[in-house]
Amino acid sequence: MPDSLDIVVRSIFFVVILLLITKILGKKQISELSFFEYVTGISIGSIGAEVAVGLERSFLHGIIAILVFAAIPFFSGLLSLKSKAFRNFVEGKATVFIKDGKIMEDNLKKERYTTDELLELLRKKDVFQLADVEFAILEATGDLSVMLKKEKQPLTAKDIDLKVASIKEPQTVIMDGEICDEPLNTIGYSRSWLHTELEKLDVTLENVFLGQVNSYGELTIDLYDDKLQVVAPQGRPLILSIMKKCQADLESFALATENTDSKRLYEDNSKKLQQAIDKVSIILKK
Repeated sequence: MPDSLDIVVRSIFFVVILLLITKILGKKQISELSFFEYVTGISIGSIGAEVAVGLERSFLHGIIAILVFAAIPFFSGLLSLKSKAFRNFVEGKATVFIKDGKIMEDNLKKERYTTDELLELLRKKDVFQLADVEFAILEATGDLSVMLKKEKQPLTAKDIDLKVASIKEPQTVIMDGEICDEPLNTIGYSRSWLHTELEKLDVTLENVFLGQVNSYGELTIDLYDDKLQVVAPQGRPLILSIMKKCQADLESFALATENTDSKRLYEDNSKKLQQAIDKVSIILKK
């Protein structure tokens, strides 16, 4: 076999082998690398490249070396689950950089981080003022986790005792102009419902690049033609508007009538409808 063809065959083979090994080792091997995983990852790739182009070297020896380097992080991961001391040695430990609003200078020096680098990490977390930080810790992966002071944290619905509607993940029902039946069936809708919704938006299926159904059962779409504007779903605001109009009509009828029983009936139903509006307005508001 010619050398050039041999290199092509070896390269394809080792790309497949490395891909399979990476899949077996898991996503952590390519996302949050520890020092140990970084070393083994580079070693596996270097061995694969060397065997792929090193025509005089043993093909089998390269496979054995890759398997050895793949087995090391695999078994060390199993051992890390059983021993915290081993896990700390292999993966490292987190280091506190800011505690009670104070910078831990000794820990910065220990990790060889400068003040500028600390401020850069804080800016990546959208924190531009050190005085806003209550606690910050450098994770073993090199990421900085930041906890702001209570008064600087974003206000949540729970903080003001506000009830909000629960939200479920959107389902992608159209992708590249094709209907995705599985997510459509998951939310209990049919193709005929989807075509009806597209007609309401005055678009055809072929023109839709992406279509999703949110937790309220509304269809939102993105078209291939970015110049075209699609009307946002108006179902919920329309229902809320109708309910408010009915409540206002009941109040008006109560003021207009002179019959005592009718007035009481209108007023009672107006209050009941207002209570219903208060309960569902969180969901129906855009």
